[in-house]
Amino acid sequence: MMGKFDITRINDGSNRPPRLEIHQSMWAMMELEAELSLEAKLERIAGAGFTGILARVPEIDARDEWKRLLKQYSLNFGSHCFPFSAGDLSAHIQHAADMDMLYVNGQVADSFVIDEGAIDLLGGLATVSAAHSMPFCVETHRGKITQDLIRTVQYAQALPNLRFTLDISHYVLAGEMTEKQEKAEPLLDVVLQRTSAIHSRISSGEQIQVDAGYSDAMLARYEQWWTQAMRYWLQGAKPGDVLPFVCELGPAPYAIRGQDSRELSSRWEQALILKNVAQACWKRATVE
Repeated sequence: MMGKFDITRINDGSNRPPRLEIHQSMWAMMELEAELSLEAKLERIAGAGFTGILARVPEIDARDEWKRLLKQYSLNFGSHCFPFSAGDLSAHIQHAADMDMLYVNGQVADSFVIDEGAIDLLGGLATVSAAHSMPFCVETHRGKITQDLIRTVQYAQALPNLRFTLDISHYVLAGEMTEKQEKAEPLLDVVLQRTSAIHSRISSGEQIQVDAGYSDAMLARYEQWWTQAMRYWLQGAKPGDVLPFVCELGPAPYAIRGQDSRELSSRWEQALILKNVAQACWKRATVE
């Protein structure tokens, strides 16, 4: 990082204009039409125009291959962790120090940590992020410390440097937001303002993961949320800043299977659709 580390931004240290980078989740590459090798997965990801991945940190004996292939295919790397404490995040960053991470995404445990305990934990994670000069984004995920939209907003109000990986699908599902809910919108807007990364998946409000074509009205809502998050992000953007947009369509049971045990649609094709949606949202955000 150049200059003082900014805990609220993901930055590659370059002088490039602020940019959207569309990444693919390695979790989403599991159980496709056939289980592919690591190289085949990364080759497919890069060939489709993605510029990075989100993945768990590989085991030490596999890292040389990972690093070689990431360099070969010019892919940025964001890591995924599940901290229960500030010490967990510190250990994760140190353990993965050789992976040249762009940022760390965290599903913070757990949903039963609330109020001052949650604020203390999230504040401690932010302190670790700053101490290691490693951007850390708290994923808005059900079943985690961000389970509840109302208290997540309270945490944001208490912690000015708290930044999120925006995954709205969890709030749409947890709140059964099958239709637009006026009371939810100002709360969601607080989260949009604090977004430093985006995970793309569409929930119907009844299922966690449905096709982008499930409902034109539902897709339009997600596009509005993603575009607004991008607008907010651009307001403070500086050279070298990166906004990762991760296509994160999980295998079953996230993906819905039919009676023949086959998934009802192609997650890879859906990821490419979401990639195009992200580019359209970014165009609107930058033009408007």
